[in-house]
Amino acid sequence: MSERESICGDIINEGLVAIVRVPRTELALPLAKALVDGGIRAVELTMTIPNALDAIREIDREMGNDILLGVGTVIDDDTCRAAIDAGAKYVISPVTKPSLVEAAHALDRPVMLGAYTPTEAQTAHEAGSDFIKIFPADTLGPGYIKSLLAPLTHLRIIPTGGVNLDTMESFLAAGSAALGIGSSLLKKKIIESENWPELERLAKQHTDKLAELKTKLGR
Repeated sequence: MSERESICGDIINEGLVAIVRVPRTELALPLAKALVDGGIRAVELTMTIPNALDAIREIDREMGNDILLGVGTVIDDDTCRAAIDAGAKYVISPVTKPSLVEAAHALDRPVMLGAYTPTEAQTAHEAGSDFIKIFPADTLGPGYIKSLLAPLTHLRIIPTGGVNLDTMESFLAAGSAALGIGSSLLKKKIIESENWPELERLAKQHTDKLAELKTKLGR
């Protein structure tokens, strides 16, 4: 098994990918530690974070294999390669940009291209994207994921947007391979006050819920 395939398996097994956007670089490491302590190992640092590559390097250096660290909001090939060089284990884009697949796969790293329509999702798959990020999923909902997978059963979909404790079951039942989770977990007030114990508590709440749902749905 290649390292890329192994990382894909890890993402599916983890089931939740926390999407991290913070206003200051120095917040990324303690936030990532709180998420991991709460049971969420798959963490996506977005390139919108100031000096995001420095944050990736620091987290990779300090946490190593304790975290499944990815990079998000990647829209060009140079950033893709630089992020992987800094320590990112997978690459996520909000758009359908096929050239990112070649750039990441050349370095044995998986890619999740963004899509909104069936055509975009299939285009991303045909380009070699390991996962399809349906974004923004909050306007589409679990029913859309189920309808999309009916004819396109080969897609491994990870919805982002609208995923929370109340909707997790519906998104999983619709056939999602894993779930991207942002604002319902990484609340603005928690980040502003740097209340990492509360973030850890919320992360555990989400991972406990996921474990319960996987058992219920036979996942």
